[in-house]
Amino acid sequence: MVTHVPAEAQGDERGALLSFIEEQRGGIRRALLGLTDEQAASKPSASELSLAGLLKHCAEVEQSWIARAKQEPAAIQRDESNWHETFQLVGEETVASQLVYWEQVAAETEKFIRSVPSLDDTFPLPEAPWFPKGSVSMRWVCLHLIRETARHAGHADLIRESLDGKTAFELVALEQGQTQEQEQAQGS
Repeated sequence: MVTHVPAEAQGDERGALLSFIEEQRGGIRRALLGLTDEQAASKPSASELSLAGLLKHCAEVEQSWIARAKQEPAAIQRDESNWHETFQLVGEETVASQLVYWEQVAAETEKFIRSVPSLDDTFPLPEAPWFPKGSVSMRWVCLHLIRETARHAGHADLIRESLDGKTAFELVALEQGQTQEQEQAQGS
């Protein structure tokens, strides 16, 4: 673990789950520190993945799972014709715009998970060949988001290290240095 997730307040399971989701989001955001959009879109490994694509994918996936939990349609509809676009910036999209979008998605996730009556509440999985028939709980969707985001945060670590040799530990230090510099600038 590169960063530490503080222990939840007694009985705050929601807070613990949301903190672990946020920790994994941070891994992907840090992998983008100091990169241009061109660097973030590059594919320096045998994989077709890029940091920009992982960012976009994670934001879209999180939004779509929370929409499912609310039993609403996803903000962006994907099918076989446009699935590839979930892993690449298109049109006017930038890393900055995707970071802002993910911040909005994260706020909605927090608001929704904090508002559901119980983490045991369920919602049906959609009809699709890749989903089993049945329902899953709000707890399950949080755990799924942790797993999904953590998997891609690991991909992001490898891609970033392939780009310029920076490791997750170096990026945490870079992020903390920027935060300290920003705090000092604001205090002046």
